[in-house]
Amino acid sequence: MLGKREVHHYGAKTWDMIWTGLEKWGMKHDIPLNYFQSNSEGALIDYLQETTTKTSGVLFNPGAYSHTSIALRDCVADMSIPVVEVHLSKIHKREAFRAHSYIAEVAEACIVGFGEQGYLLGLELLKHLTHDGTQQR
Repeated sequence: MLGKREVHHYGAKTWDMIWTGLEKWGMKHDIPLNYFQSNSEGALIDYLQETTTKTSGVLFNPGAYSHTSIALRDCVADMSIPVVEVHLSKIHKREAFRAHSYIAEVAEACIVGFGEQGYLLGLELLKHLTHDGTQQR
């Protein structure tokens, strides 16, 4: 729903537009990227569990599940690769229930409020954590 829903919080760009920029970043850094999107909590958990053995890091925007899903929190906590949580909006300046993220408690970092740039910041951080070899989880 990016580009359509609550543009004042999430911006006017669609996911396809944002993904095009992320793919360019991946090609520039010779890092293959893929993405998965689901509105289903269980599908996200299944994907994250499968991903642990197929990639070196995860950039994760769990949306509202950040504030409600202990199951996703436990899944991320169990992952053996770094996970960086990203939110387009300034979650701490919105409704009070959005201020707490279960995911942030167990992720390597949580990037909030930078709009689409947050994804690029997250990729740079994951590159540092996984390819530069400066930190092991």
